[in-house]
Amino acid sequence: MTVLSIILFIFLIIGIFFNGLGSIGLMRFPDVYTRLHAATKCTTFGSIFTSLAVIIFGFYFWKVSGDSKYGVLALHTIVALGCLIITNPTGAHAIARAAHRSGVMPKQAVIDELKEADLK
Repeated sequence: MTVLSIILFIFLIIGIFFNGLGSIGLMRFPDVYTRLHAATKCTTFGSIFTSLAVIIFGFYFWKVSGDSKYGVLALHTIVALGCLIITNPTGAHAIARAAHRSGVMPKQAVIDELKEADLK
């Protein structure tokens, strides 16, 4: 096994681990806010590592073989990763804000600073 294979394997394992944690969080957490936290944080982090594995793979084989399809694969993955990093937290924020405005309260909240700010 080469060093590149080990690095790719490690990145893929880390990505799968965090995506799995996000999936478990979606099933186990009690309310929309904690589920959003699990979905966005874990899957964004997991997607970053799996995408890094694809980028490294693409650039390496583009350099070794000279075939441009590997470079295109890496560049498309970079664009997709950039879009994911921008849209995933933004979408989660919009969902959480809509849930709060709809009156969905956290299950075990002690202090709701947003509600207090809305009352002022």
